[in-house]
Amino acid sequence: MKGLISGQTTICGIIGDPIGHTMSPAMHNAAFKSLGLNYVYVPFKVKSMELRKAIEGIRGLNLRGVNVTIPHKVAVVQLLDKLDPLAERIGAVNTIVNDEGILTGYNTDATGFLQTLHDRNIEPAEKKVLLLGAGGAARAIGHILTREKARVTILNRKQDLSWAEDLAARLSRNYKTEVKALELTAENLKKAVNNAEILVNATSLGMSPEIDSTPVPAELLRADLTVFDVVYNPLQTRLLREAKAVGAQTIDGLEMLVRQGAVSFEIWTGVKPPVEVMREAALSLLQKNEK
Repeated sequence: MKGLISGQTTICGIIGDPIGHTMSPAMHNAAFKSLGLNYVYVPFKVKSMELRKAIEGIRGLNLRGVNVTIPHKVAVVQLLDKLDPLAERIGAVNTIVNDEGILTGYNTDATGFLQTLHDRNIEPAEKKVLLLGAGGAARAIGHILTREKARVTILNRKQDLSWAEDLAARLSRNYKTEVKALELTAENLKKAVNNAEILVNATSLGMSPEIDSTPVPAELLRADLTVFDVVYNPLQTRLLREAKAVGAQTIDGLEMLVRQGAVSFEIWTGVKPPVEVMREAALSLLQKNEK
């Protein structure tokens, strides 16, 4: 961002409710500044009943694009002009780009997750993956893993088991494979963890302020497991601490946050993102919030 905001400044943003916790403005504005781009990124609190008006506002105010967060990722799909093929398969959008009034939806959560694995030299093909949860993040992760030919099992709590069953059915149909969905019970969890090579927590268990919660008891964790927790506040969740203690490879949620943001940045600007700058900005804000 060069100097003051002016009539030449390109505006991007994020829509969601709540929105006060988002780290995206810090990440993107640091990236714009580091590259000298005349862009600014602004958070917008948008209630569900105002979503349609907000999407029209992107066109009316000529915003370049927005990120989409809870609770709008699925509802926004029907309000857009076009969908990227991956976003269409997932049925959820977290990035919108505005090309002269044509709004196209993308899902950079999926791409960001895969890039994070590749950064660690982890190739998901044929790996047995246990995915905990079936919400927005799990939906994106489940699709990208299944597309990359991982062997996925989904566990979800009883009251939301239908979400997991719907997701598993969709993945099985789209990618012509078998994805299992089971209730998250102690017995199913033990069996699934024992079977898994990669464990992904896509639930909010362990997120601040519930930092003493964990979706997996420590005694089930082992050294040859890779544990990926999409929670990034706190950075080191109880799950990751206990996984690290037994020698498991661990991946924190900050990496996925940064990587999905970097993909959005490139979609809007056409410029390679300064990933390290984005990571440092997010980490700095996280550390400040934890004090």
